[in-house]
Amino acid sequence: MKIYTKTGDKGETSLFGGDRVKKNNQRIIAFGTLDELNSSIGIIRSYSDEVAINQDLIIIQQRIFRLGAEFATPNNKINLNNGNSRLSNLIEKEDISFLENKIDLMEQTLDPLKFFILPGGNNLAEAFSQLARTICRRTEREVIVLNEDEKVREIVLQFLNRLSDYLFVLGRYFLKQNNEKPIEWK
Repeated sequence: MKIYTKTGDKGETSLFGGDRVKKNNQRIIAFGTLDELNSSIGIIRSYSDEVAINQDLIIIQQRIFRLGAEFATPNNKINLNNGNSRLSNLIEKEDISFLENKIDLMEQTLDPLKFFILPGGNNLAEAFSQLARTICRRTEREVIVLNEDEKVREIVLQFLNRLSDYLFVLGRYFLKQNNEKPIEWK
């Protein structure tokens, strides 16, 4: 199978089910930002030596692909009230619980946060966690804009919000694992 189809050469792309939309359609913008988020999480994995964290990040990347499939599917193909659709494995409450549980586990090892911290430092896993957090926040903003025109399931916004929290705590966790102190904003 060839990677290029030439069907997008005129600035349009297909959604699941065959509907064609412009590549600057808000649904595609949200989808593209979600793809950027997924790639940034892959970078975190490449700098992390933490086997359990990397397994969690793979699970999160799988969830992000689920969201991508949802964004690539027109609303008329998804029952937005109960999540039933031709898609399987839409984001569910359990996916949010997964993130919350992982946040709680990491926070048990961290000192209480009493100040704002500056992203970055000598730890690339931490720096990329913070970058991924900002991409996640941008994804959330793009989905909010999409929701103004096309209803988005509320749980999608909840998942993205919790994922940005997870990525923030993950960055702090990487610092702690490497016996580094966060840089305080003054």
